[in-house]
Amino acid sequence: MSEPHTKRRRELVRQLKQRKLDCLLVTHPANWLYLSGFSGDSGVLAVAAGRTTLITDGRFTTQAKQESPGVRLELQKGALYPSVGDWLKRSRFREIGYDPDQWTVSQLKAIRIAAGPRCRFVEARGLVEALRTKKDAQELAVMRKAAILAGEVVLSALALVKPGIRESELGAEIEYQMKHRGASGPSFETIVAFGSRAALPHARPTAKRLRKNELVVLDLGVILGHYCSDITRTVYVGRAPRRIREWYRAVQEANEAAVDAVKAGVSCGDVDAAARELLRRRGLDQYFVHSTGHGLGLEVHESPRIARGQSIRLEAGNVITIEPGVYVEGVGGIRIEDDVVVGNHGNEVLTRISRDLIEL
Repeated sequence: MSEPHTKRRRELVRQLKQRKLDCLLVTHPANWLYLSGFSGDSGVLAVAAGRTTLITDGRFTTQAKQESPGVRLELQKGALYPSVGDWLKRSRFREIGYDPDQWTVSQLKAIRIAAGPRCRFVEARGLVEALRTKKDAQELAVMRKAAILAGEVVLSALALVKPGIRESELGAEIEYQMKHRGASGPSFETIVAFGSRAALPHARPTAKRLRKNELVVLDLGVILGHYCSDITRTVYVGRAPRRIREWYRAVQEANEAAVDAVKAGVSCGDVDAAARELLRRRGLDQYFVHSTGHGLGLEVHESPRIARGQSIRLEAGNVITIEPGVYVEGVGGIRIEDDVVVGNHGNEVLTRISRDLIEL
C-alpha cells in the first residue's frame, strides 16, 4: 500500500467525519491520482472510513490493480454514473459528499436516481484541492526535477532562436526536447511569441517567422512524474534598444520583489502587490494585465491564486509561480516566470536558469 496515498486519504476521512459525511465521491482525475495513484481517465473514487473504492470500467482494471494497491475495485455495469448510484444503493452510506464544481447536472441526476432516496447528496467543495496545495517532501523532490528539466529545455531552445525560424517550428522542437529529456509531455500548450505577438500573454505558436530586432517570449512547462513545472523567459534578437532594456529590468525587479515577499503567513494579495507596486513606480503597471501567479502541482493551474486582493495566506509547502509581465500593443511583451516553494521563513526558487536579459 502506498504510504503517501494512504496518509492523504486518512486526512480526507478525518475532514469527512467533521462534516458528518459517510463518503466523498471524487470525479476529477488529478484528485483521484493524488489520493490513490490511479492515472486512468475514467472512473469515480469513493473515499470513506475503512475503505476506498474505485468504480471504473474494464479498460482500467489491470491498471488500477497495479497503481492503487489497497483500493477496492468495483467494475461498472453500463454507464458510469448510474453504476456509481447503484453501488451507493448497495452500500451503507447515507450522507454522500460531492464537489459541485466538478459535476454536471445530468451526472448528479443519474446518480441520484440510481442511488435512491436513502442517499442524501451534500456539497463538499474543494476538499481534495485544499490538501493538494501543501506538497510533501516526496512531491517537492519531483517538482524540483521538473523545474530543472524545464530550464534545460529553455536553454536548448535558445540555440534555435534565429531569424527565419517559425513560432510553430520552435514550439514543436521545444515539446520534442521535453520528451527526449524524459518528460511525459508539456504541462500546457507551449507559448512561443515573436515581435508584436509577444504582447499576447497566451499567444499560441503560428507560422510567423522571427526577424532581427524582435522580442521572443518562451513560456513552457513539463510534466515529470505527474507533476508540472512552468517557466517563462524573454530574449531579444539583436541589440535591445533602451526602452526594451528599461522594461525588461522593471519586470525583472518586479519578479525579484514578489519572490522576496513569498513566505508562510503572507497573503497572496500582498505578493501580487509587491510586483505590481514595482511596476507602478516605473510607470508600467497599466501594461501588467494579469495576476502575478498561481499554484502549481499535479495541474499547471492550482490554488492558491497570487492575485490582486486575494486574502488567502501562503502556507509552507505551497508551490506557486511568480510571473509579472509588461505587454505593449504593437511592440511586444516581456514576462519572467519562476516556480517557488513557500517555506516557514523564506522560499526556494525551483527554476534556476538566469533571469538576466539575453540578446542573441
